Amino acid sequence: MDFAYTVAGFAVGAIVGLTGVGGGSLMTPLLVLLFGIHPSVAVGTDLLYAAITKAGGTVAHGLKGTVDWTVTRRLATGSIPAAALTLTLVAVFAPGGMEGAAGLIKVALGVALLLTAVALLLRRHIQAYALKRFGGEPNPKRTAVLTVVTGAVLGVLVSISSVGAGALGVTALFFLYPAMPALRIVGSDIAHAVPLTLVAGLGHWMLGSVDWLLLGSLIVGSLPGIWLGSHISTKVPDRVLRPLLATMLVLVGAKLIGH
Repeated sequence: MDFAYTVAGFAVGAIVGLTGVGGGSLMTPLLVLLFGIHPSVAVGTDLLYAAITKAGGTVAHGLKGTVDWTVTRRLATGSIPAAALTLTLVAVFAPGGMEGAAGLIKVALGVALLLTAVALLLRRHIQAYALKRFGGEPNPKRTAVLTVVTGAVLGVLVSISSVGAGALGVTALFFLYPAMPALRIVGSDIAHAVPLTLVAGLGHWMLGSVDWLLLGSLIVGSLPGIWLGSHISTKVPDRVLRPLLATMLVLVGAKLIGH
């Protein structure tokens, strides 16, 4: 077990606990750029890392009643088939399979990070606009269909970049369900991330792009990191933390795209 990976897991876990932003936005580029991990292995390992760490969050939100299982089911209806199809297409058509898709994964990861940064900065504006424009849920059938479509888009993004289930998912739900309490939206998004990242992670494992020793090292560090970040989150102003995190994601995303 590499201690450097454990330290990285602790740092990312602390930031996740502090900001609520998914670990994929930070962990995958960290593994690729700092440790030189192959992009496909970084994505596959991080997906299972996310499934394990977010399972605990789902249990906590479920016990508090802050998960809308209908919304979670709608998202999963679109995301899980999309993730499975995306991984199948990459394995069949990408030269060299998942190993040969390194360039595609880097670009997809970079784009996903840029979108995540925008979502972080504009989340409140998007929610305010949707609340003003639509009020509540004026067309339940259309909202249900759009939720499934949103899930499909997240499934494609997450399966090839491991990014999108956090900030992007929450932002999309704020727009689709502007009258829903924020805590319930966050809980529903976390609950949806578990089956999505698990299915995508298992798909990467079947394609040979999961490092189990790396996964164990990351989890050992991340669990105390998440605990620490969660406890100090109330002491750091969101107006300071969110722009700094968004700026970091833009820089990393641009470097991945131009790498």
